[in-house]
Amino acid sequence: MDYYTILGVPKNASTEEIKKAYRSLAHKYHPDKPGGDEKKFKEISEAYQTLSDAEKREQYDRFGRVFDGGNSGYGSPGMNWDINFGGFDNMGDLGDVFEAFFEGLGVKPKRKVYRRGADLEIPVTVSLEEAKLGKTVNLDYKTMISCLSCGGFGYSTKEGLKKCEYCGGRGEVRESKNTFFGNFIQVVACKNCHGAGQIPNKACDACSGKGRISGAKSAKVEIRPGIEDGQIIKIKGIGEAGESQSEPGDLYIRVKVLPHAKFERRGIDLYAALEVNILDVLLGNKIEFSALGGDKIDFKVPAGHNLAAEFRIKGEGMDKSGDLILRLNVKTPKNLGPKAKKLLEELEKTLKEE
Repeated sequence: MDYYTILGVPKNASTEEIKKAYRSLAHKYHPDKPGGDEKKFKEISEAYQTLSDAEKREQYDRFGRVFDGGNSGYGSPGMNWDINFGGFDNMGDLGDVFEAFFEGLGVKPKRKVYRRGADLEIPVTVSLEEAKLGKTVNLDYKTMISCLSCGGFGYSTKEGLKKCEYCGGRGEVRESKNTFFGNFIQVVACKNCHGAGQIPNKACDACSGKGRISGAKSAKVEIRPGIEDGQIIKIKGIGEAGESQSEPGDLYIRVKVLPHAKFERRGIDLYAALEVNILDVLLGNKIEFSALGGDKIDFKVPAGHNLAAEFRIKGEGMDKSGDLILRLNVKTPKNLGPKAKKLLEELEKTLKEE
């Protein structure tokens, strides 16, 4: 089989053209992907192993085959898939090839650098009144903060940095890794410099080179009017400090709204029971009621109102778009004197005549 035809490139194709063709085909035909083709992927891999290596490609161009036994192919029984990347000039090319392969598996290789700060979650409890009116909460919490001695760098800025000898300043090293598909050489972040390519001449003693220490932070949180139970407020960048000035975490405030003895919340509406005097109802007197938050409300029960029905007061819910719904419990006198009883009998007679 013709390796150039398999990859769809001319015989004078550059290394970059071969690499680009392989990435496209490997992504398309990988057997773990929907519509993949194991046989086709094996041919593509075998062709790429040969044409990406300058020595093997020269042998193939001259003799139509290679003689080092390196073309074992994908999934050959009892053999490892040993990929030779000697034809690449730099670590970037090597990284591109692995990125193409792992994209075919649905996995992208990662480069580890200094650790980002963790996100924090703090519960805050408010009353139903505070949830309606809003509240400012001052929080103090313990977490990792930027080191005060080195300003979060993890080293003395006066002493500066030097090239990491372990990775040669590249920030990456190659590691051999055994997988289901065989033995692979994987590019990973250098553990000595954490992918930075440089190491400090003098690490900070106060934070042991981490750039952060245990400490405390404070925050002012605005609980907006109408907030709901379980709602989360996110404040970016004030969570745990990251290592060596890497990105800090975020702070999440989980709001707990306490139940109320008198009012019940249903969405943006409030429900409550109100005991009223029968005479105030019948005579159309003003009835006074204390709303949630302490405001006084005066209202009258309109004539003909069904006392078993709920009484709605507009705009007195959790916000101006919500309502206050009252259930009226009518209170009747316990003892009626002869005069009061006679008046009620006359009232009953009048109502029957109407």
